[in-house]
Amino acid sequence: MNNKTNKSPWTWIPSLYFAEGLPYVVAMTVAVIMYKRLGISNTDIALYTSWLYLPWVIKPFWSPFVDIIKTKRWWIVSMQLLIGAGLAGVAFLIPMAFFFQATLAVLWLIAFSSATHDIAADGFYMLGLDSSQQSFFVGIRSTFYRLAMISGQGLLIIAAGALEHYTGNLRLAWSITFFILSGLFLLFFIYHRFILPRPDSDITKTQNSPNEIFREFGLTFASFFQKKGIGLAITFMLLYRLGEAMLVKMASPFLLDARNVGGLGLSTEQVGLVYGTVGIIALTLGGIVGGIAASRKGLKYWIWPMALSITLPHLAYVYLSWVVPTDFVLINIAVAVEQFGYGFGFTAYMLYLIYFADGEHKTAHYAMCTGFMALGMMLPGMIAGKLQDMFGYQHFFIWIMILAIPTLAIIPFLKIDKEFGKKKNGTI
Repeated sequence: MNNKTNKSPWTWIPSLYFAEGLPYVVAMTVAVIMYKRLGISNTDIALYTSWLYLPWVIKPFWSPFVDIIKTKRWWIVSMQLLIGAGLAGVAFLIPMAFFFQATLAVLWLIAFSSATHDIAADGFYMLGLDSSQQSFFVGIRSTFYRLAMISGQGLLIIAAGALEHYTGNLRLAWSITFFILSGLFLLFFIYHRFILPRPDSDITKTQNSPNEIFREFGLTFASFFQKKGIGLAITFMLLYRLGEAMLVKMASPFLLDARNVGGLGLSTEQVGLVYGTVGIIALTLGGIVGGIAASRKGLKYWIWPMALSITLPHLAYVYLSWVVPTDFVLINIAVAVEQFGYGFGFTAYMLYLIYFADGEHKTAHYAMCTGFMALGMMLPGMIAGKLQDMFGYQHFFIWIMILAIPTLAIIPFLKIDKEFGKKKNGTI
């Protein structure tokens, strides 16, 4: 690797992956909490915020064009500026009478920009580092992505709650919160505009005509659906997180809703602590333990324990909804148990995507797998609010447990190499 500017990866990898994670958590979680605090119904929150997954569903369709048009560096800084402008737009629109429709439209554009930023940042990571640096910094990038999750779901929500109390005006508090986010992304844009290296390999690819580009993409796309066992694989991708896809949309509303309607009646700050801080830390620890376990005995050995761990800990929410405890420590423990199980069980899902994508076009095929992964979260999430309104929280969480059946039913039919995922000579 020959860089025109010899900058240490430490100067840009942490900030780049923090910037990658933050808009995702804003679109997926912060928006849900904001709309709940501003009086939107659970049905509308789940239905309309689930559409924010769509850019990640269709990401594989335009990822080749990010690779061809302009440089990865150009896409990164441009998307950060666009995300910053979008966040400012949300802040301006929150006080408006038509804020729900208007902010949703802007959040969708932010989500689209974020998905594009993901493509460019992950590609830039491979261009800006040599192979040994890529291996060394893979843990660093994951850590700062997780820190963005904690900052978004935790610290940002806590700050928004504090502003609610300080201002006495919910809309003003959330508007200020989004202005802060916008300013942060303006700083990211300025910083990365000057700090990101300029790898010689990060060039605009103009050697292929548009017809050749579309033809190559079409062949790669078609080859994915010609893979052996494609039907079973897609079914697994769509069903493995079926219960979690519905649970994640209603977890924050459940924690926030008053006790007389079946919720736990927590404050905005408390939700930021329990779901965005304790929960994310438990999720991360579950993922770490899952990765260590899978590297020792492989995916085939762990697929059943991990599938059970992503479904059975949902009982924590059944317990919370029926007992409705007031002990804040107990609530934290219950959410931590569910999130740890999710993190541990999610390891098998990601390993399977890598396993199925392996082959001649593994990069493109893996991107397509992640598209189905996002679709598996988007479609169930859209009806989660309607079901919760129909059943109430207690029976909704029992329904979540019933959804473990399709997840577990698909496992016996999967064909997985016994050796896949095991650590060999220090690598996986």
